[in-house]
Amino acid sequence: MSLILVFIFGLILGSFLNAVIFRLYSKESIWLKRSHCVTCNHQLNHWDLIPVFSFIFLWGKCRYCSAKISWQYPVVELVTGLSFVLLAQNFGLNGANVTLLLNLILICFLIVIGVYDLKHYLILDKVIFPAMLVAILRNAFSGQDLLLEGILAGFLVSGFFAFQFFVSGGKWIGFGDVKFGLFLGNFLGIKLSIVMLMLAYFSGAFIGVTLVVFGWKQLGSKLPFGLFLSFASICSLIYGSAIAAWYLQLVGIGN
Repeated sequence: MSLILVFIFGLILGSFLNAVIFRLYSKESIWLKRSHCVTCNHQLNHWDLIPVFSFIFLWGKCRYCSAKISWQYPVVELVTGLSFVLLAQNFGLNGANVTLLLNLILICFLIVIGVYDLKHYLILDKVIFPAMLVAILRNAFSGQDLLLEGILAGFLVSGFFAFQFFVSGGKWIGFGDVKFGLFLGNFLGIKLSIVMLMLAYFSGAFIGVTLVVFGWKQLGSKLPFGLFLSFASICSLIYGSAIAAWYLQLVGIGN
């Protein structure tokens, strides 16, 4: 399978993830109902559903009611496609690769969690716990050591978030992040979880300060931390080992 096909497959999955994100909130069936405009409810034609290209050809507007289409749709599609390509480059495409397949599924979970938290400031149990089961299945397939490390990392990351939640009375971090931590630890293991936490807090602080400086947020305003955790987790899965090696060398610990 070429990387071009992987990218196209990612775009298609990204389009599906957009539908999942919307229908988790609207309570519509993810599988049974045809795609429709969220404004006029008109059923969409196949030509309206081509990832990225339909958005461009329609000038970001619904063909039937001219309502604006959110930039979320092409962005999620492109992020999914790019993430799939980068992960495939990292794991290789030779033969049947169960670990790669499960990691692609886990990336889809992360994208749904991150975007849903961005839109609604909520991390859903119905997404977290199935994702955690897939992560545990992947670890079990890879060996007992990785399975045990993932479980330990899950409790450590979740415990780190739980400490912040209880000390701050829920002001620093939400309880959804505490449950999210169980999945993230199983997903990344101990070493990559440390990289993930550093990336998430750094990127969250940078974006938060930028928003305050430009007047788009006020000090103490709520930020969708699940988005930063998801972004940092995908980056850590793909580049975490290289980032850790670079940092250790920077501080004079690595070779």
